[in-house]
Amino acid sequence: MSKARVRWVEGMQFIAEADSGHAIVLDGSPSVGGRDTGPRSMELLLMGLAGCTAMDVVFILRRKRQKFTGVEVNVTAERAPTHPKVYTKIHIEYLIYGDVSDKAARQAIELSEEKYCSASAMMKKTAEVTWSYKIIRPDEENPAQS
Repeated sequence: MSKARVRWVEGMQFIAEADSGHAIVLDGSPSVGGRDTGPRSMELLLMGLAGCTAMDVVFILRRKRQKFTGVEVNVTAERAPTHPKVYTKIHIEYLIYGDVSDKAARQAIELSEEKYCSASAMMKKTAEVTWSYKIIRPDEENPAQS
């Protein structure tokens, strides 16, 4: 069983703590009385999705002995216009840096999306989840990004 705890600090600021002992500040926007000192709860869902699938992809690419130097996952989402304003469309973009085969990248992403990423499986219950990827080879990398 997993657990989490959220404690109110002040205004719309909270400290969220996972059962692993790690904590994060949550806060609302100034329009709802927050001070904007941390992410919103719905933003955490997208961050969790990105983290879940990124960890899968890195793990699988390592298993496939691919020579990658970086993995970036960008998530964009649309929400329903009325409450509870769930996410209705989510797009996940994978940027994989290094000398990685197209087949290995696609297989790693597909395994994450179809089998391993629990966050993605949950999000698919209310949202249309799509994905795309790009492999950025060493000769294409921008040295300023490194």
